[in-house]
Amino acid sequence: MSSLGSNIRKLREKENLSQKDFAKKIGISNVVLSRYEKDERKPDYDMLNKIADYFDVSVDYLLGREEKVKSKEDSLDEVNKLVKEYGIEQFGFFDIEKWKDLSQEDIEEIKKHFEYVVFQAKQRNKQD
Repeated sequence: MSSLGSNIRKLREKENLSQKDFAKKIGISNVVLSRYEKDERKPDYDMLNKIADYFDVSVDYLLGREEKVKSKEDSLDEVNKLVKEYGIEQFGFFDIEKWKDLSQEDIEEIKKHFEYVVFQAKQRNKQD
């Protein structure tokens, strides 16, 4: 399992950002970022989310709880599963390309919405 600091460093280097440049982008000093990357200091909750959002990864990935960075294809696969599960493939408004930038949180929100709509339909059917 990799550490928070090493994950931040790997993501920063993958984007070809210096510590100074990345620190500036997220509103901290490069000294603080260096301490994060060396695991000498831990970012607070808000900063952890800011870093995860910047790199489009989950906080779990940063913390080393997930091995794999979620890709856009993973998000599309999850949306496709939901579409099939709820039987909405036939709707003309559904264009998968519009959904490719969804985060995991967005997909969870969609799933909750679908589940709520299904629940409402079941309730209406019980009343009929």
